[in-house]
Amino acid sequence: MEATLEKPKAQTKNRTIRRVAVLGSGIMGSRIAAHFANIGADVLLLDIVPKEPNAAEQAKGLTTDNPAVRNRIVNEAFQTMLKASPASLYSPKFAERVKLGNFDDNLKEIATYDWVIEVVVERLDIKRSVYERVEQFRKPGTLITSNTSGIPMHLLAEGRSEDFRRNFCGTHFFNPPRYLRLLEIIPGPDTDPAVVDFLMNYGDLYLGKTTVLCKDTPGFIANRLGIQSLIQTIRVAEELGLTVEEVDKLTGPVVGRPKSGTFRLSDVVGLDTTVNVAGNLVKMEHDESRASFELPASVQKLMENKWLGDKTGQGYYKKTKDEKGQTQILALDLKTFEYKPSQKVKFATLESTKAIDNLRKRFPVLVAGKDKAGEFYRKTFADGFQYATHRIPEISDELYRIDAAITAGFGWQLGLFETWDAIGVKNGLDMIEAQGKKPAQWVYDMLDAGFDTFYKVEGGKRKYYDIPTKSYKAIPGVEAFTILENLSNNVVWKNADASIYDIGDGILNVEFRSKMNTFGQGVSEALNKGISLAEKDFRGLVVGNDSAEAFSAGANLATLFMFAVEQEFDEVNLMIAQFQKLITRLRYSSIPVVVAPHTLTLGGGCEAVLHSDRAVAHAESYIGLVEVGVGLIPAGGGTKEMAARASDLYQSGDPELNILQNVFMNIATAKVSTSAQEAREMNYLRSTDQIVLNRSRLLAEAKQAAIELADNGYTQPKPRADIKVQGKTGIALFKAGLTAMRMGRYISDHDMKIADKLAYVICGGDLSAPQVVSEQYLLDLEREAFLSLTGEKKTLERIQSLLTGGKPLRN
Repeated sequence: MEATLEKPKAQTKNRTIRRVAVLGSGIMGSRIAAHFANIGADVLLLDIVPKEPNAAEQAKGLTTDNPAVRNRIVNEAFQTMLKASPASLYSPKFAERVKLGNFDDNLKEIATYDWVIEVVVERLDIKRSVYERVEQFRKPGTLITSNTSGIPMHLLAEGRSEDFRRNFCGTHFFNPPRYLRLLEIIPGPDTDPAVVDFLMNYGDLYLGKTTVLCKDTPGFIANRLGIQSLIQTIRVAEELGLTVEEVDKLTGPVVGRPKSGTFRLSDVVGLDTTVNVAGNLVKMEHDESRASFELPASVQKLMENKWLGDKTGQGYYKKTKDEKGQTQILALDLKTFEYKPSQKVKFATLESTKAIDNLRKRFPVLVAGKDKAGEFYRKTFADGFQYATHRIPEISDELYRIDAAITAGFGWQLGLFETWDAIGVKNGLDMIEAQGKKPAQWVYDMLDAGFDTFYKVEGGKRKYYDIPTKSYKAIPGVEAFTILENLSNNVVWKNADASIYDIGDGILNVEFRSKMNTFGQGVSEALNKGISLAEKDFRGLVVGNDSAEAFSAGANLATLFMFAVEQEFDEVNLMIAQFQKLITRLRYSSIPVVVAPHTLTLGGGCEAVLHSDRAVAHAESYIGLVEVGVGLIPAGGGTKEMAARASDLYQSGDPELNILQNVFMNIATAKVSTSAQEAREMNYLRSTDQIVLNRSRLLAEAKQAAIELADNGYTQPKPRADIKVQGKTGIALFKAGLTAMRMGRYISDHDMKIADKLAYVICGGDLSAPQVVSEQYLLDLEREAFLSLTGEKKTLERIQSLLTGGKPLRN
């Protein structure tokens, strides 16, 4: 699906969603409203009227009759959302799609809205009172859903009309709604099945979510498993005497989870939120492990101290300033309950996995560790595995729904059953029993029947073990996805850094697998090979991958640094020329090439996008030409291409130098888009490029784009010779601005030297007047400027800083 400025139209029978009303403007309500604005819906955001004016309003003589007072709560909440980081809107201008109001004056307007989402405080009585008022104005047949994180649907729907109950459902977004992919769909006892089908499809296709169908049970799926895991992790940490920093290291990226880890996540979410959910879950008499929701000692102590995390300024971590005014992160000592400077963490078990890039291959090594880390993993994994088995069929009939909810809701790369598969089902069972616990009987029955995995791939389809039938079934709802992991039998060529897949219908896919998917020799070889194979025997090529970290972080700087330090400038020149030739070949091959960026798309990754016949980008694509940060300029065609795109805009009516200045500043400041929409506004994506909301659909949409280009009679383009450049006129403008910035000490001497080189290239060199030049002319200028900068000592210092410390150097 393409995200455009058009209104979304999703239909099941006669249901169309153009206008969405969100009731409640708190953290979740305002951000849900923002995400609907992201996809083009008209949104009405409402909240209560204040009981009385505040001091500032009283000083102005305002009363509760004044609109500014009546809408103060919703206005302030919306402004807070707009200022928050990371941003909830794809573009600031999308804020105009949201209309603000209050329940007393504007609730009647919901009669003209297609979907009403209730996001008020988590109290049954308050929610019911809102529904009572909603029924006065709601149009029959209108969707009405609740974003509750745990109140049962059957209690919420009590006393409502038949039409209300048939169109009522739980739609539980996770915070922040723009970024976390989970949307739990929880039908009530009277919900029309067609409503459930509609929401499952709409959430996937239009909101970009992993939609998971849940039963109406406490905590639904993700919070039930996620909070149990969090509480038990804290309990094991206390038991083993592990520090806050150690646990966050053990529960972060090394196990495919967010770098926040356990304790940092708790601070971000707010400990009170976790405690409230756990407090409801510990009351479940039917849960054999309900004691696992009882609060560990450290949690109780933090609650007593009101150290709830970020919202109170301290929790498991505390941010302070040292005597030099530098920010310092302090960590809580779980034994003394005093804060101390955060310490580096080192475990032999973690050291042993550093060279294991494949997450699935890492898990057996982690649980085999002989130190505290290994013991921690055995205890926490065993507990999580056995708890999940006992939740079937209580919270879900199928194990894949549990994994889908936990991965999409908490950002885990692998779910509980997927992790268990990686360890080995029999090994995991032994680990559970060694902790004095037992999984549900169905696990023993599965193994006795000869089935030794929870998942397997057959015929390019991923299947899950279905407990009632004791057989494997295809996971439903993913038929439209192209998942490279499932196509291992379709690899037609590979090396250590990349693979080329036949993804069907005459289309090849080149997948990068280098660290952060950087462009090195292996990736470059694969791209050239992919184009050659596609030109010979296929119809088109997709460049895309399933990596969670990055589409591509750009060029591999290590080889360049080595040649530059040794002053092997002929080798550097050859490297640049070969990379230019490769990237240019994406544009000028005889078959259509579609590039599918997502997440980090920097430097050379951005240049690949710029030279595609079409880009199909995930909405969360952070695209930019960042070479200036390491003392260089884009030289894989990036500077040339942005000069060309500026030239194409010169007929728009805006002054040409203004257009070029915007392009120049984006590159000179190494600006990276915060979304695919912003990348479009920066002209890194064209109006003809697509934006896809659901990451799981990205490669399938890219493949379809390649097919369409081929079906429409793709013709190999010719290199351009019509790029208008500004010559000395543009250079003089940029030099004046740079001189002022240098005098104001906003940039260093080396920054100015780099920017001078960039200005020279993007303006087409020292031409006496604006004129038209060829692509090759600009590519030559790019290469010359890049080559000269690799001979600069300060550029080498910047590259070395990035390679050794991972941080850019300002010198």
